[in-house]
Amino acid sequence: MRRPAPPPDPAESIRLIIGASPEMMAKMLSVPGAGPSDPYLPWDKIRFKNPPDDLSVEEWWAAIKLARRQMTRQLPLLDKEGRPFRFTLPDVVLKALEETSRDASGEIAMSEQVTNPSTRDRYLVNSLIEEAINSSQLEGASTSRVVAKEMIRSQRKPRDRDERMIYNNYQAMRMIGDLRREKITPELICEIHRVVTADTLDNPASSGRFQLPGEDRVSVFHGDLVLHEPPPAETLPERVQKLCDFANGELDDVYIPPVLRAITIHFMIGYDHPFEDGNGRTARALFYWSMLNQGYWLTEYVAISPILKKAPSQYAYSYLHSEDDENDLTYFHLYQLGVLKRSIAELHNYLSRKAREVRELQQKLSAVPGVFNHRQIALLEHAMKNPGSSVTAQSHMTSHNVAYETARQDLIGLEGMGLFRKIRSGKAFVWMPVEDLPSRLDSMERA
Repeated sequence: MRRPAPPPDPAESIRLIIGASPEMMAKMLSVPGAGPSDPYLPWDKIRFKNPPDDLSVEEWWAAIKLARRQMTRQLPLLDKEGRPFRFTLPDVVLKALEETSRDASGEIAMSEQVTNPSTRDRYLVNSLIEEAINSSQLEGASTSRVVAKEMIRSQRKPRDRDERMIYNNYQAMRMIGDLRREKITPELICEIHRVVTADTLDNPASSGRFQLPGEDRVSVFHGDLVLHEPPPAETLPERVQKLCDFANGELDDVYIPPVLRAITIHFMIGYDHPFEDGNGRTARALFYWSMLNQGYWLTEYVAISPILKKAPSQYAYSYLHSEDDENDLTYFHLYQLGVLKRSIAELHNYLSRKAREVRELQQKLSAVPGVFNHRQIALLEHAMKNPGSSVTAQSHMTSHNVAYETARQDLIGLEGMGLFRKIRSGKAFVWMPVEDLPSRLDSMERA
């Protein structure tokens, strides 16, 4: 990737407006592209477009900036030069906020099999695994999804650093769920970082603590290109404490919508870069904490990192556009709102698909009502889609958050009906679906 072209000097934009003729001023005040209903584009995109009304692209940008300044709100958070971060609420942000608030804190209009307490743990574990894997892969972990899922579900110990990164992320995401009602503190942020980075850092002593004065600050690079140089280490305790106050709603002189508060926390951890490594994973974990803390319960089932991983350069550009354009976080807000919207849509599609699959399987088994519980139905559904798969009592226990003996009896029950077979693998037993599982289920339906 390349670093985006920096916008024109704000002082020069002001001079263009002040020095304009009355006719030109009238054009600039009514120019398309500068209103709250227009797309919120950065200079790096505006400069390639044809400006309207015979304006130069610099004059058009000056008009856009003038309109945006009239909508700008300041945050109680400062950059390393002491200048405030800002945001605006154009129509595209307001619409995204409304949709997110509706979809992430309301009811899921889905099948009871998907949303009732006895089955929802399965979907929660799936989302936590997806977020853990993709958040780690964003920062260099190379383990495949299949291997990573097997590790987490079977609860085996990680074999290498890449697997440890994913395992740690999974543990941190479960921890975030437990902390949703707690206030965030610098100490708690350090504890989250310690969980995220345990046994994965070149310098183990840096896990769970901010960088110290005298240490070389870790900048953000893309190859040899410096993308961001964070604030000095001696300012970190004060900066992180202020961020915690903001996260806990204790600096609310200016109203900020709750979802934007969570996204801003995500940005500020990336900007302050307080840790030697693991800043991105910690930032995303704190985003989840903030969303859950503010009542957006569905966020626990949403994985944002798979979408971020698909376009890592766009993720980076959302930081850079905000930092380069007078600390305007609207660019980062917009990008993350889009990611969150897509993540929620994918969750709804996933739940709809799973509900349909459960209904189809239940119809197939309708001739033998009461024979299978919902966990066994989930095992059969998975086996129909993955004939060569295997499961242990341990992995089944983890997937459904039940006692070990409950999980073991589920498998023994399916084995007794001739649907699964048990084999020894090392010191443990694993269960595999029989090769003719579909025909056996059909036979049960006809019996």
